[in-house]
Amino acid sequence: MLTDPPAAPFPSAADDLVKDTTTAGFRQDVMAESMKQPVLVDFWAPWCGPCKQLTPILEKAVREAGGKVKLVKMNIDEHPQIAGQLGVQSIPAVFAFQRGQPVDGFMGALPESGVKSFIERLVGPLGPSAAEELLAEADALVTAGDIGGAAELYAAVLAQDPENAAALAALVKLHVDLGDLEGAKRFLAMAPDSKAGDPAIVGARAAIELAEQAGSLGDLADLQRRVEADPGDHQARFDLAVGLNAGGKRQEAAGQLLEIVRRDRNWNEDGARKQLLQFFEAWGPMDDATVAGRRRLSSILFA
Repeated sequence: MLTDPPAAPFPSAADDLVKDTTTAGFRQDVMAESMKQPVLVDFWAPWCGPCKQLTPILEKAVREAGGKVKLVKMNIDEHPQIAGQLGVQSIPAVFAFQRGQPVDGFMGALPESGVKSFIERLVGPLGPSAAEELLAEADALVTAGDIGGAAELYAAVLAQDPENAAALAALVKLHVDLGDLEGAKRFLAMAPDSKAGDPAIVGARAAIELAEQAGSLGDLADLQRRVEADPGDHQARFDLAVGLNAGGKRQEAAGQLLEIVRRDRNWNEDGARKQLLQFFEAWGPMDDATVAGRRRLSSILFA
């Protein structure tokens, strides 16, 4: 059984990539440093709500850029002079300095994708982040059957980014696969409300619900016999599909539900199609079984 994730951070850039500065330190921290690589200056204040949203995004993006850019933060309540010289009238305001001069900037809170695009305008394509590389490595370990090694890497991502939806969802599914639904629910509960609609979290939640459904079923062999004896026993076929999915037989599970849709689309208020869509959520949009199942479902519905 997996344990809770260790608090080991994934490899990241040195701490000096992000620092606070003062009016006296601005010349060295920004002007001089921008001769080596671009320096972003984040003008903020403690009372500024959007600043509290933007600053963590800036810090994450700068660290993931791996030294191609630095971030310097300046509290304008304590150090208003530089912001006044640059004409800052509202915050958050971010200026990019290169070779001692401001060359670009933006005002207001941008999403993570917008911040990454802003940095890429300065330094070119950034490629995958350290977190993305670790997630890919962990996914490969899952495929290879090294569940413990994968869990350590997912946990390392969470140590740096506790709200990473992909890592949380992956750990939920690992625990589901191991039959530890309580552990799966603990990881799902770590996802903040803002991530509730993320496809990875939606899929993780669906995986738990499907596992709970499967736990109430009886012997699959008995369900199989009932379907063979009466192909019109849609409830037995439906339960068999849920059980097959719990056993990792995705194609077979989808096939049983598709057969119900083909025979009686309206059975149980379109229950077979709805269950199939929940399978797709749990499996993920690019899973082979999802792609094949959607194609077969479309051919039935639109024949």
